[in-house]
Amino acid sequence: MGRRRRRQPGRPVHPADRADGGHHRGDAGATLGRAVLTLARRFAAQVARDPDAVAVVDGDRELRYDELAAAAAEVRRQLADAGVPPGTLVGLRMPRCAEVVVAILGILEHGCGYVPIDPAYPASRQEHIAGDAGIDTVVQVEPGTGRPVVVRTGGGPPRPVPPGTAYVIYTSGSTGTPKGVVVGDAHVCALMDACAERFTFSAADVWTMFHSHSFDFSVWELWGALLHGGRVVVVPPWVAADPRAFGELLADEGVTVLSQVPTAFGHLVAELEAHPIALPELRYVVFGGEALNTGAVRAWRELGVAPAATLVNMYGITETTVHVTFAALEDDTGTLPGATPIGRPLPHLRVLLVDERLRPVPAGEPGEMLVTGASVSYGYLGRAELTGQRFVTLAGQRYYRSGDWARQDAEGRLHYLGRRDRQVQLRGFRVELGEPEAVIAAHPAVAQCAVLAEPNQLGELQLVAYYVPRSGVDLAPEQVRAHVAGCLPAHLVPSRIRRMPALPRTAHDKVDLVALRGR
Repeated sequence: MGRRRRRQPGRPVHPADRADGGHHRGDAGATLGRAVLTLARRFAAQVARDPDAVAVVDGDRELRYDELAAAAAEVRRQLADAGVPPGTLVGLRMPRCAEVVVAILGILEHGCGYVPIDPAYPASRQEHIAGDAGIDTVVQVEPGTGRPVVVRTGGGPPRPVPPGTAYVIYTSGSTGTPKGVVVGDAHVCALMDACAERFTFSAADVWTMFHSHSFDFSVWELWGALLHGGRVVVVPPWVAADPRAFGELLADEGVTVLSQVPTAFGHLVAELEAHPIALPELRYVVFGGEALNTGAVRAWRELGVAPAATLVNMYGITETTVHVTFAALEDDTGTLPGATPIGRPLPHLRVLLVDERLRPVPAGEPGEMLVTGASVSYGYLGRAELTGQRFVTLAGQRYYRSGDWARQDAEGRLHYLGRRDRQVQLRGFRVELGEPEAVIAAHPAVAQCAVLAEPNQLGELQLVAYYVPRSGVDLAPEQVRAHVAGCLPAHLVPSRIRRMPALPRTAHDKVDLVALRGR
């Protein structure tokens, strides 16, 4: 790749381009955003502010803000011509590309919410999401032209959603069935406004869209750029999977804001250790999606490839709109033993630590994190009972029960301890271990099975499946893998699959997961 776009053409360096610890308000672009209410109107304000600025980069293609607005208006027109009523959900079925940004804007401008349907998912997964969400209209890439096109699929009936719904993202379900989280336009706006008080984003920033639009980290990447007049660089999946190519892209595009799940960051650091690349433009590296890899953070600092970069760890949940806490990582990333530093809640949220009976725990004691505030989502699509279980009211405040446990130190900072259920964060995706387990158990030749999350030789979590075939059946691990891969996305397919003569049991005749681990 040849070095080319270092900044917006003709755009001066904003004072916020100099990293200063990340504890100040954003620039005028953020203030402009607060003057209007919706994401679509905030984007329109940025278009009016600087229509010629580059908004999206996808390979050799560039879209200016005015061109992006015109393309989104065309999607909106197609939705109107197709008779799609505002206030409904529209499927978004396309790979990661500039057209994703166009489609999201067009859908929101029409007053609808989008539902990502990753075409890389197995057909059964795509069909479940479309059916569960009541999708009868999708926006996809038109063969031949590459343009977004609206297609009526004849599905339905449509699911009712709250006014102002921005998107529904499906997360892993413990019963093997994914559940849709309904997030509103106002929730995203509240998140971005709060982050403007912790970061110094500006119109000179260059962001990566590294993550799939089926993962809510993409929401942060997209609107972090567009609401500040910056540029978002679409990272093709093949580049995201190749740390060397990705490192070159960061340098070539002059990326200033990088969002990473710790596993991907660890691979990038390992590549940079072998083949260093200077990244002098980089101002922020933002971690989220899984527990922090402090070893990779130390190795990054020793490399010195991005001396101006502030490293930030942000705990978050899809149900509370991407990010909950903010922790600027100092040179010493030390924390409480067995814990990950996640800092303090963002200004628009509050975190309460409680015991199993939802009573506040004493200072310094571990407790489940309950989250309340302006970006707590509407709940689960079409699942009133589950919404009632996970979203609870205490002392007149609506909280989300995260299932994550933490401890607060003497200075009021939170330290993440892990989960008490069978849900883990894996490469940025929240994974219910029961989901791949349920798929394996459904195989007609499987008698028993269990799925665990175990560290590999690099200390990274991976899914490991253990199974016992039915008597007299010869079922190879490769056959089990093919079965799972035909039903679930790649991140839910176990990395290791082991055939067992029997699964260990506890005194209560339950599978002994402790004894099973590492066999």
